Amino acid sequence: MELNSNLDIQAEPATKILLVEDDTKLAELIVTFLSRNGFQVLHEINGLKALDIVAEEKPELVILDIMLPGLDGLSICRKLRETFKGPILMLTALNDDIDEVAGLEMGADGYLGKPIKPRVLLAHIRAHLRRVSLMKADVSSDENNQVIIAGHLIIDAGKRTVCVDDQPIDFTAAEFDLLWLLAEQKGTIIPRDFLHKKIFRLEYDGLDRNIDIRISRLRKKLGDDPKHPEMIKTVRGQGYILAD
Repeated sequence: MELNSNLDIQAEPATKILLVEDDTKLAELIVTFLSRNGFQVLHEINGLKALDIVAEEKPELVILDIMLPGLDGLSICRKLRETFKGPILMLTALNDDIDEVAGLEMGADGYLGKPIKPRVLLAHIRAHLRRVSLMKADVSSDENNQVIIAGHLIIDAGKRTVCVDDQPIDFTAAEFDLLWLLAEQKGTIIPRDFLHKKIFRLEYDGLDRNIDIRISRLRKKLGDDPKHPEMIKTVRGQGYILAD
């Protein structure tokens, strides 16, 4: 991994990130690189201690290695998702689709394999932080459409809350953003590539399964039968539709 201090991309100052990585040499390189690009980076080796740090320091984004002492990255991700709403990126040296799917199902927002490329890591961090910022800005700029009702579903963009039959459902920031995109055009088929570009600010390559996995998580939380969904329906070969 090579460092490059001449990047012309400037990060927002003092954005706090937690890196949980037990490879101290790699962690030092990542901390140095991200610090040079304007981030405040906290580093922890032990998985169990990472949970306390998130609670105390309240970082805006967390980077998790999968293989960690104390508590593995997948378990940390699952526990963090009980309270932490910010983006979570997973790092792993294992080239295994099962680990990627498991991480995304636990609530991770992205997945990067080692060896880590500094520019790619920085791009993913900035993309996820930008997504959160832009979605909040989009919501706050549309005062008249802050609440959308679709069947038994009530989505309040101002409060960023979701209720089904008056029962509140807890969503991560990324999950809420995806549901809101569907809600804005309820009753209309929304192409997968459109959702991918809006969520990740990247072009869809036709192979990425991130949106499909996230839709699956939305259905699970909403109590929507995955075999015969009534709320979020799949239109084969086209995309998804939130039933009105």
